[in-house]
Amino acid sequence: MSRIQSQEPSKLIRYAVLTPLAMLVAALFVLPLLWMLASAVRPPRDILRYLSPLSLRVIVPTDYSTESFRALLDGPFPRAVANSLIVSGVTVVAGLVVCSMAAFGLSVLRFRLRGVLFAVVVVSFLVPFDAIAIPLASLFRTWNLQNSYAGLVLPGIGNGLAIFLLRQFFLGIPWELREAALVDGASWWRIFWSIYLRLSGPALVSAGLILFVFQWQAYLWPLLIVSNQRLDVASVALAKYLGQFDFDFGQLFAGAVIVAIIPMLILLPLQRFFAPSIARAGIKD
Repeated sequence: MSRIQSQEPSKLIRYAVLTPLAMLVAALFVLPLLWMLASAVRPPRDILRYLSPLSLRVIVPTDYSTESFRALLDGPFPRAVANSLIVSGVTVVAGLVVCSMAAFGLSVLRFRLRGVLFAVVVVSFLVPFDAIAIPLASLFRTWNLQNSYAGLVLPGIGNGLAIFLLRQFFLGIPWELREAALVDGASWWRIFWSIYLRLSGPALVSAGLILFVFQWQAYLWPLLIVSNQRLDVASVALAKYLGQFDFDFGQLFAGAVIVAIIPMLILLPLQRFFAPSIARAGIKD
């Protein structure tokens, strides 16, 4: 009893110390986002006005204006956002087809060098894409894939992390279902479509989110492979508002808000599928 009572003060002390620390860390993450949002909806002349001396008006605007959003939407930025949505959407659809079939082969089919191929997949998402972006861009130019949607989409289809997640999920599906289907004369394609895909909804959603986020936030690859302004994606178009000699902070912040809101509207409703599938990825029979 005395031991339990002695532990209670230590828990209270730990709570009293960690709670303010957690709130401080959260504030460090939230305050820049609040400044970005406040700067997007205030008149451009007031964006830097309250930084010195620093005041609460930095994150709480007193005057509101849609001037930055109107100027942004009158330019090429809406086309860039549409390009990003097209590229990300096609990548998700094509990527789920490729990644799910690769995961099925690596988890269900028995063949030589399967472990080696899986090791290559694991290494592929551990190597930063920036390390291979420049030689890969040269290869794509040789194939005449520059300034095309195909050039933007293809590198994002075979995502090693999505393959790894789906493979681990497939390994958790009871093998008795596969054996029963084989006894009934089902083909491997029928097993893949009717059993594994039907039981892997959360994993497919999570893999789709991974593919979408990787493609939506891509900057270096579109910058290397596209020189036609009509094919600029949102991240590249947004960076062009910050030039060497001139810049428009109002449009820059307004564009950043739009670029952040779109994936948030997609990720938040689907987040309940993400955590269970990630947890399930480490379980296999």
